Amino acid sequence: MSAPRTTATLILALVLGGCDRTATETGPTGASMGGPLYTVSSGSQSTLLGRATFGDPSDQTFKVKRISGAWHVEVKATPNLDMAVQRIVFQPGGQSGWHRHPGPVFIQVVTGTMTFYESDDPTCAPVVRTAGQGYLDAGEHAHIARNESGAPAENIVVYLAPQAAALRIDAPDPGNCPF
Repeated sequence: MSAPRTTATLILALVLGGCDRTATETGPTGASMGGPLYTVSSGSQSTLLGRATFGDPSDQTFKVKRISGAWHVEVKATPNLDMAVQRIVFQPGGQSGWHRHPGPVFIQVVTGTMTFYESDDPTCAPVVRTAGQGYLDAGEHAHIARNESGAPAENIVVYLAPQAAALRIDAPDPGNCPF
């Protein structure tokens, strides 16, 4: 086999091997629960609108501070940070699957109604946001976004992440919600 063909075959095997989601998850006692390791999103379409790195190549600490009267905002990252903007449309019944992020995520509901659930909430209390409202995910633990309404919902999502990091990290179903 030629070197380019061998390399391509090896890369394909690594990619396909890395996509296997058929491992079983374990419950609190460590017993196998069967089923996929991660939940999968459904009924949504995502479009990455842009991604850029913010920072100064000569200074690995990114910082911006603004004070305007009683309003104060400050963002600091070491080293620099990426900002990505994505448009996500959820059809009725659509959901994101359980996942987390490497940094904070600002979610703006543009149209419709979205419901968010946190993996660390034992009561699985819904957090409902409607058009014009925002939801902040600090990225510290898994969550799921669901469109439990009868109409499509559109979100504009702004991610702050380490440079070149994956924006989404799939997570197993934490088992705290009945769905």
